[in-house]
Amino acid sequence: MAYRTDRRSVLTGVATAGLALASGEAAAQARTAGTAPDFYELRTYHLLDGPMKQRFDDYLERAFIPAARRAGAGPIGAFGVAIGPGSPSVHVLIPHRSLADLLALPDRLAADPAYKQAAAAFAAATPGDPPYVALDVKLMRAFGQFPHIEVPAAKGSRIFELRTYHSHSEQAGATKIGMFEGGGEIEIFRRTGLTPVFFAQDLTGTQLPSLTYLLTFPDLAARDRSWKAFGADPAWQRLIAMPGLAETVSGIDNMILSPMRYSQL
Repeated sequence: MAYRTDRRSVLTGVATAGLALASGEAAAQARTAGTAPDFYELRTYHLLDGPMKQRFDDYLERAFIPAARRAGAGPIGAFGVAIGPGSPSVHVLIPHRSLADLLALPDRLAADPAYKQAAAAFAAATPGDPPYVALDVKLMRAFGQFPHIEVPAAKGSRIFELRTYHSHSEQAGATKIGMFEGGGEIEIFRRTGLTPVFFAQDLTGTQLPSLTYLLTFPDLAARDRSWKAFGADPAWQRLIAMPGLAETVSGIDNMILSPMRYSQL
């Protein structure tokens, strides 16, 4: 299969342009196979502690998440910030099967009587007591070799790590995606305990080009062990030593998230 050929080429020193091509081929193969990559909507709601946050939690749990699932989106993740900037805030990850589904969600919610009833208190918020302080939205497209969210098997105590890699150019960004796909970096992640939930190319944002991914761990100690194992992995050492690959990432945003009680991830 083409993927195996690409991977062998990478590990024997194929040029960085080949990695970018491998990424594009992976997406094309996914579409051909009928597993077109999902689109992800990552909403960040900035809140204030107290009644605002309680009302918002009630809205997500009782109104938005059930209705969005009825509309075909999901599974939906909802996370608070454990370590990182922006607390209190809630990050809501909404998978969509297509851009058309993403655009249709507001109309589908508006046509859902159960949603309107459950969301009544949230919708009635006034300018003096708004539903949230601010809302940021990022749109992403899943990687071709990781076309859908993988729901974590463990539902007990767990943490998540949200990471965004920025690149200095479109070519560098495509090459970094190729490292994950044609270069086998996703396989190295799995082998070393960096359990992925999604990988995606950012379509919107203030520092493009970039990619974003989400990992899950039982706890911070497991996270630290896994990242240490990843850094020492021989396959990773070979991959990052290839000419030009260490320069594909110009900056990293990183935060540790904790799932809300109503999160489906």
